[in-house]
Amino acid sequence: MKKTMLALAALSLPTMPAAVHAQEVGSVSLEDMADGALTLDTIAWDFVEGITTEVGPRQAGTEAEARGREWAMNWLRENGFANVANEPFEMDTWVPGELHKAEIVSPFPQPLVVQPLGGSASTGPDGITAEVVEFETVAALQAAPEGSLTGKIAYISHSMTPTQDGSQYGFAGPARWVGASIAKEKGAVATVIKSVGTDYHRNPHTGGTRVVDGMIPAGALPLPDAENLERMFDRADGRPITMKLTLTPEKLGKTMSGNVVGEIVGRNPDLPPVLLACHLDSWWNAPGAFDDGAGCGIIAAAALHVSHTGQPLRTIRVLFAGAEEVGLWGSRAYSEAHIDEPIAVGIESDFGADRVWRFESNFRDSNPDLHAKIAAAVARFGVANSTITATGGADLNIARDQKTAIIDLQQDGTRYFDLHHTPDDTLDKIDPVQLRQNVAVWTQVTGVLANEERSIQTGGTVPSAPPLMEE
Repeated sequence: MKKTMLALAALSLPTMPAAVHAQEVGSVSLEDMADGALTLDTIAWDFVEGITTEVGPRQAGTEAEARGREWAMNWLRENGFANVANEPFEMDTWVPGELHKAEIVSPFPQPLVVQPLGGSASTGPDGITAEVVEFETVAALQAAPEGSLTGKIAYISHSMTPTQDGSQYGFAGPARWVGASIAKEKGAVATVIKSVGTDYHRNPHTGGTRVVDGMIPAGALPLPDAENLERMFDRADGRPITMKLTLTPEKLGKTMSGNVVGEIVGRNPDLPPVLLACHLDSWWNAPGAFDDGAGCGIIAAAALHVSHTGQPLRTIRVLFAGAEEVGLWGSRAYSEAHIDEPIAVGIESDFGADRVWRFESNFRDSNPDLHAKIAAAVARFGVANSTITATGGADLNIARDQKTAIIDLQQDGTRYFDLHHTPDDTLDKIDPVQLRQNVAVWTQVTGVLANEERSIQTGGTVPSAPPLMEE
């Protein structure tokens, strides 16, 4: 597609303040800017390369996450965002500790690789040695009689497979989400699960598990080790399999996290803004390139590219949420702090960096013209229209709480769960071509939304903001 020289010039100067770009290239069309991003964008890569190199892993509530916020705020200011701020909140903080070991004591002695799940209790440095009981599914664990696991370690499996839409996460996820708490109810002293993932590296997939009173230690085995354990059960001939598990996570009590915000200020401050969201934290075991450094780079690049076409009608606000991985603390805190400040629409990028392949909204019926306009605008990037109702990402609590417009730009998740919550979530896994396609799609969609005069949710007249309640 034809690109103007102005669009190419704008894309080649990603660090110049957005206000300067608007003055220089305000005549560049949104379509040219999005098309240029497809082949020339460097902004998203600059962000994710920078934060993974200069900060690294950003476990929620820790000093590393705080450094990530400072880094992100400096990056936003240097790139011309206005009203950049840290919005702090307090959270209960868990850290993984230093000892993560598992070994089969009998009948087939050998070490296994293990990582703690977020929220796991500690075994203490001396570990726990106990018989392991196998469950093929969470349903099988739920069916076990109460007290049947007293003094034992529950092992929970699943059969997750890769899918483009990531739908298998909902199928396999309960092994991690609720497996430990169910096993505790049955009397188990600890739980290990087959990692909720699809790769065959010896990299356990961590992630949060539901914390209950009297929480037990909970860890994840990588798929090769989990399947090795399952083979042991097959050939044990009724002999008990005994494991020694050592996990030493700690609870630090209350510490501070925060949400980072910044804006491309619109021409009409009375119109509700467009909210673009991602999350800034990662687990301790990786620098979080896919999850979710890339997402923050994508939304920031899109906002800047729209500003390069001229000052948008509506303000574009970026939200780099904190403490998402450990329980959506930032999403909840942002909604509580801003619930009386209407947003027009919320969109989140938090499913890696591979290409956007499907567009969904929750206003296909209430505002069919705008839905159709966006669908047509992104079709040239290989993005399909959909009748599925968008529900929004984890950090869009405010959009759901306000019952406002939501868009989902679904990314290809075929390889996402090879990397998710593992040490392999590193910069080299990002495909720059697919990253730029994300930026191009997001630029097009954000530009349409930021210049929409009527209500995005209904297509009608924009309602006035509700009055703030007096305390």
